Amino acid sequence: MSHYSGPLLTRPIAEALLAARYAGADEWAGSLDLGRSNGNASLETDAWQWRCQHYPYPPQLKDRTIYYWDGDEFAPVSRYAGSLIKLVPTEWGAPTFEIDGIKMLPTSKESPFEDARRKVALVEPRGKVVLDTCGGLGYFAACCLEAGVARIHSFEKNADVLWLRTLNPWSPDPDEVDPHASASGGRLQLTHADVSQAITQIVDASVDALLHDPPRFGIAGELYSQVFYEQLARVLRRGGRLFHYTGSPNKLTSGRDVPREVEKRLEKAGFKTQLALDGVLATRR
Repeated sequence: MSHYSGPLLTRPIAEALLAARYAGADEWAGSLDLGRSNGNASLETDAWQWRCQHYPYPPQLKDRTIYYWDGDEFAPVSRYAGSLIKLVPTEWGAPTFEIDGIKMLPTSKESPFEDARRKVALVEPRGKVVLDTCGGLGYFAACCLEAGVARIHSFEKNADVLWLRTLNPWSPDPDEVDPHASASGGRLQLTHADVSQAITQIVDASVDALLHDPPRFGIAGELYSQVFYEQLARVLRRGGRLFHYTGSPNKLTSGRDVPREVEKRLEKAGFKTQLALDGVLATRR
């Protein structure tokens, strides 16, 4: 699926456009791609123009929602297919996403993109072949590309998450082959598949570094299993690094220590481990 190139609106942006029109301005300056760039929109009485296209002024929009032009109207970037999945704006520009109201990326203290950059730095991706097990919005992949990765292979199981990526200007486009037009330059391979099954087809010791950011244990327990960790050890070369996001779910309510549970399984699979940021940093022995 190709990336969307039209405007993205949030309630504050839509209100700013309307305020400028009511004030009699001919132009409005700001970002219509969630902070990736700034530009100007020409304001007319019944429509506004951006990148040579005309759009109607939107009706009142909802908070915590991003809208895109679907050809007929500004529609929310959300889908419902058993679960409600939506792209959610943040104060940092780079959006997060939610599944049934559960936020999938940290946004309380910094941009989810900056959070990804700090975690990616732990595996030192420059010049390496990296496996990104649960691609999500692609922020790990984008930061790897930015850091000079040789090649990164990302897996994403959820088709609706892949759709969100096509509408998110912060998500890297794997189909972009011009390195001067995009950070990707053909180095990103994105596969729609369940990595817990697809990993069995990856060649032994063919990966230099691993990034593992699975959904919480209660949703995807197979991605925390001893069997899966042994597969991670199999595909990673000796001395290669793995960052495994865990968070600290249930720690306050049940006292469960998920990071330590993960450490024990990874050590059994052949890794040397240490706690790092909100997860586990491991090195293949």
